[in-house]
Amino acid sequence: MANPHAPLAEQMRPRTLDEVIGQRHLLGEGKPLRLAFSSGTPHSMILWGPPGVGKTTLARLMADSFDAEFVGLSAVFSGVKDIREAMQQAEVMAQQGRRTILFVDEVHRFNKSQQDAFLPYVEKGTVTFIGATTENPSFEVNSALLSRASVYVLKSLDEGELGELFDRARSRALADLEFESEARDRLIGYADGDARRLLNVLEQLRTAAATAHRRVVSADFLEQTL
Repeated sequence: MANPHAPLAEQMRPRTLDEVIGQRHLLGEGKPLRLAFSSGTPHSMILWGPPGVGKTTLARLMADSFDAEFVGLSAVFSGVKDIREAMQQAEVMAQQGRRTILFVDEVHRFNKSQQDAFLPYVEKGTVTFIGATTENPSFEVNSALLSRASVYVLKSLDEGELGELFDRARSRALADLEFESEARDRLIGYADGDARRLLNVLEQLRTAAATAHRRVVSADFLEQTL
């Protein structure tokens, strides 16, 4: 059950593969990531795509699917010490017979030596490496690490998929708000394929509407809030 005090984007994070909106070219029946989830054995991968398309969600679902420990690092905030601690944790898990999914967000921000630090653990199978990047991994990820990982390209959500997410969020968390059709269309346009951006704005609107004692979100009120 999602934490009711968590940000809306976290509350709405899919708990199963079938709840994921978008990426049908990877997650549809018989498609590459769907097959990876049903294979019985996780493999290292690079998830390449724009922000807000589900890279972190897929890594978490992979860990859940294989009953593996999920260890997350951000290349923006993590250093050598964090990498070392994560590897030590993975080795303890391996000794207990448990897999570790190591998720590295914005992996392109790590330099060559930092990326190289993962190689021995990937080769030994201590961790299954999942890197997320918004940049072309052919240029930004070390060839040695890249050669040990499958690359999956994620796409921005289209208007229909964002509309589906909007409707799901409304029913789960904003049922007391009404949206004029123009406000809904503008909001989906503003999100520009980014699910996280859509949910963050919906959360702002929920707060702004409560403060202003409004039940109906118009296009004008949306513009004021943004």
